Amino acid sequence: MKNDTMVIVRPRKGWMRINLGELWSYHHLLMLLVTREIKVRYRQTILGIAWAIIQPLLMMVVFSLFFGKFINVSRDNISYPLFSYAALLPWMLFSEGLTRSTNSVVQNTNLVQKIYFPKLILPLAGALSPLVDFIFAFIVFIAIMYFYEACITIKILLLPVFLGLTIMSSLSIGFWLSALNVQYRDVRYVTPFLIQVMFFASPVVYSSNSLPPMLQSIYGLNPMVGIIEGFRWILLGAQSPSHLIIVSAVITTIMFISGAFYFRRMEKYFADMV
Repeated sequence: MKNDTMVIVRPRKGWMRINLGELWSYHHLLMLLVTREIKVRYRQTILGIAWAIIQPLLMMVVFSLFFGKFINVSRDNISYPLFSYAALLPWMLFSEGLTRSTNSVVQNTNLVQKIYFPKLILPLAGALSPLVDFIFAFIVFIAIMYFYEACITIKILLLPVFLGLTIMSSLSIGFWLSALNVQYRDVRYVTPFLIQVMFFASPVVYSSNSLPPMLQSIYGLNPMVGIIEGFRWILLGAQSPSHLIIVSAVITTIMFISGAFYFRRMEKYFADMV
């Protein structure tokens, strides 16, 4: 007879390192979760993926009427429909990614409790899944640029950089909130309010140049400020916001790394608390 060996697995104490090799070994699971997120979002809907186009398009029309025509906010001498739509592209990717990543652990309770996998995949899948919406919305943006006879320059090659920063920005907050949401379920009610506050604190409907220079450095602590102005710079040729981009990149990187380590520290308690 064989002697059965019992293996007891205990959680590590203190901070846990982030194993990138282990994350990569589960990339098939990541793709599966991203695909599921996309299917769930548009399942049993009449318009389906068309919502990815309709939502930013309607918001652009409303903003153009109220802020572009009636209020006439600062737009850096750019046609307001283009000005607002270029900002809505990263903003909607950020806000949707933050919402999905925040709820990712709680919504996958059965998966968390039954099998082992690096739980960082959950908020990562939540932040990546809105990329499909972004692609469709970006195609519409190209059509709007053609309508307004705006030219695409070589700076568009920097688009993947700013896409990466946008996803990192949503994840940097999503790591913190998704871990906190397991312990404090009212975090999911706070998240929409936080997103709404960040919307008005970000230059979506106005230009950051409308603020006094002495306040712009503080304003740039909002990571979406440099990202949104960066999108306008590479897509529409707006004034280069290099100082805001640098500040946003630094803040995003700090929050991303600290959030990932905090998530890993709390990960060992997820199965007991969800």
